Amino acid sequence: MPLVFILVFGNFFFSDLIRRIAEMNQRSNITMTLTGALIVASIGQATAADANPKGIEFFEKNIRPVLANNCYQCHSADARNLKGGLFLDSKQGILNGGDSGPVIVPGNPSESRLIEAIHHNGKLKMPPKRKLPDRVIANFSIWISMGAPDPRVANGGNPVKREIDLEEGRKFWSFIPPTKNQAPTVKNAAWPRGEIDQFVRAKLEENNLTTTRDATRRELIRRIHFDLTGLPPTPGEISKFLNDPSEDAFEKVVDRLLRSPHFGEHWGRHWLDVARYSESNGMERNYTYPHAWRYRDYVIRSFNRDKPFKQFIREQIAGDLLGRDKRKPTDDELIATGFLALGPKPLNQGNKALFKLDVVDEQIDATTRAFLGLTVSCARCHDHKFDPIPTKDYYAMAGIFRSTDAHYGTINGQGNRQPSRLLTIVGSDKNRAQKIRNHEFKLEQENAKLLLMQEENRELRALKKKANANQKARMRRLNRDIKAARANIKNLEEQAPAANFAMGVKDGRVADARVLVRGEIRNQGPIVKRGFLQVLDHVKAYPIGSRASGRMQLASWLTQPDNPLTARVMVNRVWHHLFGAGIVRTVDNFGATGERPSHPELLDHLAMKFVENNWSVKSIIREIVLSRSYQLSSEMVEANLKDDPNNRLLWRMNHKRLSAESLRDAMLATSGRLNPQPAVGSEITKIGDVIAARAMRQLSQGQRNTNRRSVYLPIMRNSLPEMMRIFDAAEPSLIVGKRNETTVPTQALYLMNSPFVSGQAVAMARRIMNRTEQPAEGIRLAYELAFARAATDDEVSKAQIFLSEVSEEKDTPGQWAIFCQALLASAEFRYIN
Repeated sequence: MPLVFILVFGNFFFSDLIRRIAEMNQRSNITMTLTGALIVASIGQATAADANPKGIEFFEKNIRPVLANNCYQCHSADARNLKGGLFLDSKQGILNGGDSGPVIVPGNPSESRLIEAIHHNGKLKMPPKRKLPDRVIANFSIWISMGAPDPRVANGGNPVKREIDLEEGRKFWSFIPPTKNQAPTVKNAAWPRGEIDQFVRAKLEENNLTTTRDATRRELIRRIHFDLTGLPPTPGEISKFLNDPSEDAFEKVVDRLLRSPHFGEHWGRHWLDVARYSESNGMERNYTYPHAWRYRDYVIRSFNRDKPFKQFIREQIAGDLLGRDKRKPTDDELIATGFLALGPKPLNQGNKALFKLDVVDEQIDATTRAFLGLTVSCARCHDHKFDPIPTKDYYAMAGIFRSTDAHYGTINGQGNRQPSRLLTIVGSDKNRAQKIRNHEFKLEQENAKLLLMQEENRELRALKKKANANQKARMRRLNRDIKAARANIKNLEEQAPAANFAMGVKDGRVADARVLVRGEIRNQGPIVKRGFLQVLDHVKAYPIGSRASGRMQLASWLTQPDNPLTARVMVNRVWHHLFGAGIVRTVDNFGATGERPSHPELLDHLAMKFVENNWSVKSIIREIVLSRSYQLSSEMVEANLKDDPNNRLLWRMNHKRLSAESLRDAMLATSGRLNPQPAVGSEITKIGDVIAARAMRQLSQGQRNTNRRSVYLPIMRNSLPEMMRIFDAAEPSLIVGKRNETTVPTQALYLMNSPFVSGQAVAMARRIMNRTEQPAEGIRLAYELAFARAATDDEVSKAQIFLSEVSEEKDTPGQWAIFCQALLASAEFRYIN
């Protein structure tokens, strides 16, 4: 890229980013003196980390249970014989270290002796008898990198214990049912356009804050297109809106976009973040999930059809059970249960019981965080440290999921000790359905016979030299029969009738779960009846029968109108995506370590309205975007910065950065190369059951960088597409309601050097040159395509100077390509005002 691009054009296009940094400095009222810097530097990383709810949550879920199960016996206040003078049962104990010095350096795992010890690399090996699994070791490295957040405090050497008070817990704001609040009256009665605006305006007036100006039509058309479809408006759509004099012009745009098939692709992707959607398992055995795409398409269809969110929940938790009274579950209902099968699993775990416990834990975590905004899985080994969730409640829910079998479809072998079959979906072809069921019955019989023969053969082999002549003869016959059975199974598999498959769940062997003290499988406590959270016992719940897993009852309990969390959590997710921050900013955590709502009455109003409108996501989106609060400019008001620097009270619209998917899709749309058609299936399906790294190698460049929308790209754990990884796409191993947003040098380097970006710039240049030969006209068209606004005279003048300067080293198409790449790489292209 020519130096002139950086010197002449770079300053101009990246000045927007500089302006944003200046705004951030103003909002924060930053005064960075040398003294201040020294004070900040003197604050330990661990202390800062302890204020981070996500860090505490990570510790509670991934670190504390391991310490309790593997370390406390020798390194706690309760240890009979304290080893090495090291206490690992409190934060201070870990930071102090033992006789040999500190064991961790917060923020630096490579310098932490604890990491060396658990790797079993040096003389010190912890635990001494066996090395921890690789994923557990990796979690310790992540935890130390976070600054080693740790909420535990020592009291005379003993951790402080807290008894859960359920009655007191029920008084916490998120456990109290929403109340229908009358929209407050405001002094400036002419300002609000609806009830949402009344709630927002009342808070602003209460705090003596003034709103910024309304957004221009050009700002609005770009904002609403990206917020509802993830795509930029076309010049034709912009022109039509600008020239529509009617009062409901914006309303017509909103309704058109809500009907667009691109709506489901964009909002479906938001849900896939929460559902930890991936086309591979992750963890130590990262096998592909060749049929995960069916869940992706189900989600997109559901949002496009405005499926009531209540039904959406019921299908994902218990879709296979909805087909009662002679009606079989539909394909969509079966596919929906993929929500419970998509998570990462320790496939190399040889102990089936431990494997099941880990799968159940992941399902509890996904279900309760996605729908309730609670970290219930933190109560697996002990009562929840912050929320009124006793361990008993965890195992009441665990019984439901232990009575459920996950069908995720990974193959046997190559370190996968926990293979699984898939669900069969057959559509409306009843004859084919019967053939498939008959074939599956035969296959199950043959597999059962094979398992019995293999078990008998193992018992005989265990005798070794002690086996008598009859037993040795039996072993020879068994070997022949086993070989024949395998051949028969292979033959049956090859002759299988054509069928479609999906990931999902079905009821398994029904049983209540025992409490596992400290989460240890050998330390079993009392049996707990399957059920729900006691802190929400006011929510209507149906009894769980002795033959039912309880998933149907769980789905009903989650979607009861009097459940105080489900509707609140979902409308808050919607608000987060439209405003850039939720009314509760910790969108996945409505518990004690989460933030409190900035507008609690407004949150209740939206939740109640959501339920009243049959849980319609499109209806709640429509009401929000038609509010004046949503249609404000993102322009600053200097007078507000002191009292509300972070815009929590919504005196302006927040700047929002495009997601990784929207950034890529916008480049394709701007260049004219976007293929708007939905993908059929997935490229991963064609590759089949393999390790994800191998699948990525097998994918051609064209398959990886299809011109379809980014929601259809192959998404595998630990192998995200390059652009998705660089621009902070959701980590598919986690429940992600709010994505991280980083600004790192690799992003700028990608925008300058990526063949994908330069390819879109070339296509955009060609598109402009096909429309006009006049430089000034081409520049104006480029601005319209990239920013949905008209170029100023000054911008046209500077761009013409730039084009003339690069003409010495580039032909005309090359000049325009560099110019277009500068636009695509600019901050204005990446942000929504």
